[in-house]
Amino acid sequence: MKNLWDLHDQQDRKPRVALTLPGIVRAAIAIADTDGIEAVSMQRVATDLGFTKMSLYRHVPGKTELLSIMIDTAVGEPPDLREVPGGWRGKLAEFVRQLADIWHQHPWIPAVTVGVRTMGPREVGWIESAVAALAGTGLTGDERMAAVFLVFGHIRNTQTTATAGTQPWSGGSELAEQIRSRAALFPELSQALSGPAPALADNARQFGLDRILDGLAAIIAGRS
Repeated sequence: MKNLWDLHDQQDRKPRVALTLPGIVRAAIAIADTDGIEAVSMQRVATDLGFTKMSLYRHVPGKTELLSIMIDTAVGEPPDLREVPGGWRGKLAEFVRQLADIWHQHPWIPAVTVGVRTMGPREVGWIESAVAALAGTGLTGDERMAAVFLVFGHIRNTQTTATAGTQPWSGGSELAEQIRSRAALFPELSQALSGPAPALADNARQFGLDRILDGLAAIIAGRS
């Protein structure tokens, strides 16, 4: 007869969850979302899941392949812009809104979606959605691709103050105060920083997007 205490220990012991590729990817994304992409390693993922590092290699060859799957999983399904009102301009504006939201949920994505790498079907699907938004505008194929390239770059550059590079443009920043106190040395910049800056509230995202779309509108109007 089993010892009563042994039986109790067996009841309290949680069954071990099977290791799967989707589970590995979800764990890796959770680490990246919480601690940054630098914290993601095969060892860290294995530890968080309660498995050995070597057991992960039965499901994914290495970190490079894991990162590719993480990206394609995190971006989610490409947006369906077909019913978005406002023509091509409304569609691209909605595209920017949805992409920015995904990047806000997973702030590590902009940093890892650069350079030569393998892209998955979902990520390519996002590009397809943006290019499709410009169908029927009179723009050539390479012009549509170039337009989407500009839009992606603009979102990346304005996503956050941390990823947008040096930004001394906030009227309330310490650097702005230093500039205003030296108006004789920086007269135009000091004057520009002296008033409200609604166009800079979002790192100039909307201002820049409007200018990109205005430029496309001018080209499209000239073709019609």
